[in-house]
Amino acid sequence: MRLSTPPAVLVLEDGRVFHGSAYGAIGETLGEAVFVTAMSGYQETLTDPSYHRQIVIQTAPHIGNTGVNAADDESVKFWVAGYVVRDASRISSNWRSEGDLETRLVDSGIVGISGVDTRALTLHLRDKGAMRMGIFSGPAAEAPETELLNKVLESPQMAGAKLAEEVSVTEPMLVPAQGEAKFRVAALDLGIKAMTPQRLSERGIDVHVLPATTTFADIQALGVDGVFFSNGPGDPATADSQVELLREVLAAKIPFFGICFGNQLLGRALGFGTFKLPFGHRGINVPVIDRTTDKVEITSQNHGFAVDAPLEGETLAPHDAAFGRVTVSHVCLNDDVVEGLQCLDIPAFSVQFHPEAAAGPHDSSYLFDRFIDLMSARA
Repeated sequence: MRLSTPPAVLVLEDGRVFHGSAYGAIGETLGEAVFVTAMSGYQETLTDPSYHRQIVIQTAPHIGNTGVNAADDESVKFWVAGYVVRDASRISSNWRSEGDLETRLVDSGIVGISGVDTRALTLHLRDKGAMRMGIFSGPAAEAPETELLNKVLESPQMAGAKLAEEVSVTEPMLVPAQGEAKFRVAALDLGIKAMTPQRLSERGIDVHVLPATTTFADIQALGVDGVFFSNGPGDPATADSQVELLREVLAAKIPFFGICFGNQLLGRALGFGTFKLPFGHRGINVPVIDRTTDKVEITSQNHGFAVDAPLEGETLAPHDAAFGRVTVSHVCLNDDVVEGLQCLDIPAFSVQFHPEAAAGPHDSSYLFDRFIDLMSARA
C-alpha cells in the first residue's frame, strides 16, 4: 500500500460531494453509482462483468481485510469503473491471501476513494435513486467542483447502454463435464461468472461458453441438450439480437435456463417489458420466495433492471401464443419485484438472482438441478 494518500473527491450527478482519500489508481473515473450490501466477497464483486461501467460502493465498513487471490476471480479482470469504501484495511490477513487489494486495484487501473461515509452515500441513493457519479483523485481532485460535476453530467447513462458484447468472450470455449458427460449445454456469455459453468460441469454437463453474437445456427451445430443465458451488464432493452436468438430457442422447444440478464431477456422474448429499478438489488442477502415450493431463499443478486410481468396467475405469452402460459415463479420479498419466470407449455425458466452464489448463500443451487430435469424430460 502507498505510504501517502492523496486527496480524492466523489461527485454525484445531483451535485452532492463527498471528500476522502485516494484508494487504488490515481486519476478520474465515471460511471453509474451502485451500492453492494454484501459483508464479504469483494473480490468476486470486483471481477463480476455485470459491474462493467459501474462504480461500486461497499456498504460493509472494512474492505480488503482478507486480501486477494487468484482462485476467487470470477473473470479475467476487475470490471468495475470505480470503487468506494469507508475503511480500507491497512493489512491483509488470511491464509488464502496472495496479495493486497489496493495493489491489485492500482495494477488494474481502478480509481477509488476511501474515508467516505458510505452509509450516508447509500441512504442518499436509496432516497434519490440511481445516478451517475465520478471519482477524482490526485491532481484531478484539484479542479473546481462545478467542472467535475459537468464531467459527470456529460457521461453516458446506464439506461440505453448496450454492454454485453463488451464483456463477452470473442471465441467459443469448452468447460468440460466433471466425470461422465451426461448433457451438452450452450451457455451464452453476456457477462458470465466463472462459477456458473463450474456448477454445471459439476453436474456432468459439457458447457460450451459462446460469444454474445452467437446465432441459432451456431447452437444447432453443437447439438446441445439445453441453452443457458448468463448474467451481464447494460439495459436489456438494447439486447435485440439475443432476444431474437432466444425466441428461436423457445420455438424449437430446446430446454432453456436464464439468470439475471438472462431472466430479463426471457421476459422480453416472451413479450413482457423491462424497466430500470430505482436503485437495484446488489448483495448476497436478498430474500426471495419460490412460489413453486413456498420456500424463502436468501439470494445473491446484482441487477438494476427488472421484468414487468403480472405477479398473479397465468399469462399467455404476449409475443407469441405458441409460447403458451407463463407464471412469475419467484418474487422479491423486499419490494415485490419479479425474480423468476416459468413457462408452463415449453421447457424454459429463469431467475433474477445468482444460484452459483459466488459469493453468497447456496439456497438456490437446486435450480441447476431443475435445468437438468428439463433436459432429462426432453431426452
